[in-house]
Amino acid sequence: MTKTKTLLLLLIASLIITCSPRPANAADRRTENVVLISIDGLRWQDLFSGADARLMNRDDGGVRELDPLRQRFDASTPEARRARLMPFFWSVIAKQGQVYGDVNAGSVVRVTNGRYFSYPGYSELLCGFGDETIDSNAKRPNKNVSVLEWLNGKPAYRDRIAAFGSWDVFPFILNQQRSEIYVNAGWQDLDVIGNERELAQWNLLSNSLPRYWSSVRYDAFTARGALEYLKVKQPRVLYVALGETDDWAHDGRYDQYLDAALRSDRAIEQLWNTCQKIDQYRDKTTFIITTDHGRGDDRVGWKSHGASIPGSEFIWIAVLGPDTPPLSKPSTAELTQAQVAATVAAALGEDFTTSDNRIAKPLTKAFDVSP
Repeated sequence: MTKTKTLLLLLIASLIITCSPRPANAADRRTENVVLISIDGLRWQDLFSGADARLMNRDDGGVRELDPLRQRFDASTPEARRARLMPFFWSVIAKQGQVYGDVNAGSVVRVTNGRYFSYPGYSELLCGFGDETIDSNAKRPNKNVSVLEWLNGKPAYRDRIAAFGSWDVFPFILNQQRSEIYVNAGWQDLDVIGNERELAQWNLLSNSLPRYWSSVRYDAFTARGALEYLKVKQPRVLYVALGETDDWAHDGRYDQYLDAALRSDRAIEQLWNTCQKIDQYRDKTTFIITTDHGRGDDRVGWKSHGASIPGSEFIWIAVLGPDTPPLSKPSTAELTQAQVAATVAAALGEDFTTSDNRIAKPLTKAFDVSP
């Protein structure tokens, strides 16, 4: 082979390598951080269609002041109603990112654990598979390894993972003792706020208010704790688990349920906007938002969920970030809750599925990091 032919072949090989699509963990990936958010028991029906007229009354929805509720959430079309319920979600997340789970449009996201309540749901979305042996909400350490624990075992993420939850079972779901992840949950005092005086005030308020639920603190404290931790500690992965939507629904208060959903939307917006002001997070952070289970879809069933309540298996997932292109058309793919865990890792260029063959694959369309 002549020297000229050899040089030509080397040049062609170089061009092929340069022009070929690069793998998901290539240098063109921009995501360096992930914020995972769950809104407990928020129905896909309300997310995609807004407030349900069947439940906006005293008998079926426990509504105490109907006219003000209608002024806040009622509108003539599903699109207008959902924009009132979750304005940031629909004006930013849905337009700039990807949203799955509108059953009416043929987009289905299913829970696979067969239980359709909280501990099994959170374990599935955090660990990547449904575990039929998790059959209660009891405070038992989770034997399964979450994607947060798995990432925390890697040097690049060690001690840069944190979780804030309104429900006091999260230290067990995440097996805090084994995983060594920072978890702040339930009515636990906040301990990281930039201003010490504000820290004392928030904790004083938390310990002064009536506790409507003994095991679930108000989302305002969870959201504020997560926001301050983000600003002060700047974790690479932050999990925020809001809980009021589920508890107000169980109490039969559709008015409070809707207001809790709106507050959740505002908390997400504040986290997103804060990320855009911090160098570590700006244009380098992917948000993944979902729920732990669905609920019933009638005047009684909406208050509950579980294997005996039809529709409890349907949930939703949303992704927003620098590597996530908007969907060109509504997705009709059938997805599962179990895919959330590997999607968190995939956003960072990591493959969680290698750690356990039970773990579901990440969402295939969630990231585009090709040149």
